[in-house]
Amino acid sequence: MKTALITGVTGQDGSYLAELLLQKGYAVHGLLRRASTENTSRIDHLSGRVTLHYGDVTDSLSVLNVVESVRPDELYNLAAQSHVYTSFAVPEYTAQADALGILRVLEAVRLPGLDCRIYQASTSELFGDAAQSPQNESTPFSPRSPYAIAKQYAYWTVRCYREAYGIFAVNGILFNHESERRSELFVTRKITKAAADFAFGRDEPLRLGNLDALRDWGYAPDYVECMWRMLQQNTPEDFVAATGEQHSVREFCRLAFARAGVDLRWQGEGLDAVGMDGKSGKILVTVDPAFYRPLEVSSLLGDAEKARRLLGWVPKVGFEELVNRMTDHDLSHKTRSKDAELFYKDS
Repeated sequence: MKTALITGVTGQDGSYLAELLLQKGYAVHGLLRRASTENTSRIDHLSGRVTLHYGDVTDSLSVLNVVESVRPDELYNLAAQSHVYTSFAVPEYTAQADALGILRVLEAVRLPGLDCRIYQASTSELFGDAAQSPQNESTPFSPRSPYAIAKQYAYWTVRCYREAYGIFAVNGILFNHESERRSELFVTRKITKAAADFAFGRDEPLRLGNLDALRDWGYAPDYVECMWRMLQQNTPEDFVAATGEQHSVREFCRLAFARAGVDLRWQGEGLDAVGMDGKSGKILVTVDPAFYRPLEVSSLLGDAEKARRLLGWVPKVGFEELVNRMTDHDLSHKTRSKDAELFYKDS
């Protein structure tokens, strides 16, 4: 039985990765950051099957202690301050977690001389305003946020330790991947939740930022499969994971609202754009400049040909199915809440 340690195990990707590794017969351990409120909702269904250890990638001693205790065969570093917009507000913390976090992980493996393969969660935000499209493993980086800059430090640190010390460490340059477990702070889940809310009578318009931003969106469970495959190779290499398709925030909105039974019609451009109910004319979506990043990344599109060729990885869930799954989840949650409300009223 192999042993795996996942930092960021309570996040979207961490929860799906834990499920995948358990299915493959691994003993799964997770690094859990101590909080005053419950933060394990995504993995509560795995209680008793995943061993949790308190620690934080911003604390080198806790990382070293947990790694030496678990002595994993594979270590997946998914812990991060992963919200790009927020990284402008907390740049120093973002650097501590996203840049120096993997340095602490690598040292925790190197110092005791462990035979451990390491996966580093990298990001398409590294490409920023890339000069070429689509972007692949050879595309020069052009980061445009504290988040992306921190991730670039992490990327080169992995490359350095791989070449200097012979550690099996890889960067997974993953393009946007979403799911029903995505935080409501991210635009995709914000949209699907609002679409479900409007289906149940929401009045307040949904406020969004750049509607014309183009992204390569995939389904998170497909992407954790790619992470695992990267660590099963004979030699460590970095890989891009992407669908090779690009869609705008506008299109994401349209599909989500349509799935919720709302006919969303667009009017105007830029800051003057609004999304209206095609039947009533009611304004459902507005643009708020407060949600624009200080430096925008207008377009990202990935080329995952290397992953297809060497890993045999192809994403299974397409864009429309992704949006439908997320919207259905939020509609189902609203239905259950409504049923509970009616039950208590009748009682």
